[in-house]
Amino acid sequence: MRIFLVETDGAGGMLHYAFQMAAALAGEGAEVTLVTGTHYELAGIEAPFRVEPRLRLWPAIEQPGAGKLPAPLHKVRRVWRGLRFALEWRRLGTYLLAERPDVVQFSTIRFPFQALTLRRLRRAGLRLTQVCHEFEPREARLGMIRRTNLRLAAAAYRTFEVMFFHGVGHRDRFTELFETPAAKVIIPMGNESLLAQLADGGGDRRAAYGLSPERPVVLFFGGLRPSKGLPDLLAAFSMLRERFDAALVVAGNPAGGFDVEGFRQLAVQLGGEADLVIDGRYLPLGEIGPLIRTASVVALPYRSGTASAALQAAYAFDRPVVVTDVGSLAEAVEEGETGFVVPPEDPAALAAAIEKVMSDPAVTASMGAAAGVAGRTRFGWEPIARTIIEIYRGTP
Repeated sequence: MRIFLVETDGAGGMLHYAFQMAAALAGEGAEVTLVTGTHYELAGIEAPFRVEPRLRLWPAIEQPGAGKLPAPLHKVRRVWRGLRFALEWRRLGTYLLAERPDVVQFSTIRFPFQALTLRRLRRAGLRLTQVCHEFEPREARLGMIRRTNLRLAAAAYRTFEVMFFHGVGHRDRFTELFETPAAKVIIPMGNESLLAQLADGGGDRRAAYGLSPERPVVLFFGGLRPSKGLPDLLAAFSMLRERFDAALVVAGNPAGGFDVEGFRQLAVQLGGEADLVIDGRYLPLGEIGPLIRTASVVALPYRSGTASAALQAAYAFDRPVVVTDVGSLAEAVEEGETGFVVPPEDPAALAAAIEKVMSDPAVTASMGAAAGVAGRTRFGWEPIARTIIEIYRGTP
């Protein structure tokens, strides 16, 4: 069976997911091709499948120090990028028609016009499926333009024969917004074994951050965005500081309008700036393991979202989590075993849950061990790939 995976991002979490998915499908005997952008981040990693970095798009991760463009230039760049994406998407359709794989599995659909190429492929007899990571905007209110875009996006979703979701909440929210004939199948998020493979033999980033070896650390990592609820985490941490001599590390690439300086000022107002470390950059893959090993607990206080690769990365390094009950995050946590789930935008509940994890080192270690086991078993890639292959063969 020839399966083509299309991931337009050439770097970042979406690509890491697609890489691991492609490897797992290849492990089940499929002939897999990953089609992605020319700025392909994983070129130095040997893959058990073919990689076609042919989409001539901009880097998925902005370079550090690139600076913020003035508003008029930012709008011009957005229009130019939209046109460029449309041209590359059309080229992709021509390429897929020439290759004619048995299945084309897509990732996130970002623009309504993508439906035109998808319809073209479907009319030509190609089987189209999607892993539906995201389907509605996280960062902005759902105004008239975005509602219109959602309605137009439904045309793209109607071209898929099968759609995969990462949890019941994830699937049900999609069903509220869209009517499609696609089979809707739930698969786990899939663990972050790739990050564990790329990590060095040991060590953490405490020395780099000026932290003592024995000090408890609360860690947030991932893209820094308004939807991630970081002010809520800062407010929760200010409550914890009264009981623990802990540090808060926030690591990730600022994006989506996140105001790093404003976040620092909020820390000053809450009196916790001395205990806050901000590592505001896109971390090289080899640094993610040491970063997570720095943590006592990983906190993901999202205000919106569907699932979280950061949660799976925490599990990959035997770290417990505290997450908010948005999307399908709660479905990935065994309450009281691998972590805790709290309501979104509730700093007091967030602080209480983090305290439960950190109050006893034995509890922290036990929950971390359970998280590691869950990552390697419940979220293993082999059963995910086997399920997908069986569906593609028509024997679910």
